[in-house]
Amino acid sequence: MVGTVRSADAKLPAGVDKHLADVTDLRAVRALAEALRGQPIDVLFCNAGISGKRGMALGSFDYPSWEEVFRVNVLGAAAIAEALVDNVLASERKVIAMMSSRLGSITEASGVTLPYGTSKAALNMLVKGLAATLAAKGAIVVALSPGWARTDMGGAAAPLAPEVSVAGLRKVIAGLRRADSGKFLSYDGSPIPW
Repeated sequence: MVGTVRSADAKLPAGVDKHLADVTDLRAVRALAEALRGQPIDVLFCNAGISGKRGMALGSFDYPSWEEVFRVNVLGAAAIAEALVDNVLASERKVIAMMSSRLGSITEASGVTLPYGTSKAALNMLVKGLAATLAAKGAIVVALSPGWARTDMGGAAAPLAPEVSVAGLRKVIAGLRRADSGKFLSYDGSPIPW
């Protein structure tokens, strides 16, 4: 198992091969790809994400913050997928899972957290595009939502325990089939409208 971190002092569970790679640093992403050259990756789970400056609304948009959200949430995921796609295609499972959010559903858009929501909607488009591009090679590419969980991003008022979210996501990923490629799924396996 391989994990990436942004800082050398970040902790990962025992047995995880730690690599330093900020998804917004293309040199670091290329170095990661070089370090993992030839190593099959069954599941590439792209979960880097930030929410940006809190409280942004029409009339008070912070565009530099919004750009940073897009760099991490969309371009970072694209860079990692592009850098490691050969590793994924060399594996048995051939799964690319992108951590999205129900806030990225255009159908359910409420206007809340526009910078974050628009970045996740763009990520969903990336997922659909990659699913179509890689279909003939047998890859499975999905967008996943962790639900509203009690994390630093979700806050203490969130109804879902992180452990429940993670267990659900692991179950969804373990059960993915080729017919699931291009789907947007919740942590409980239910489909989310685009």
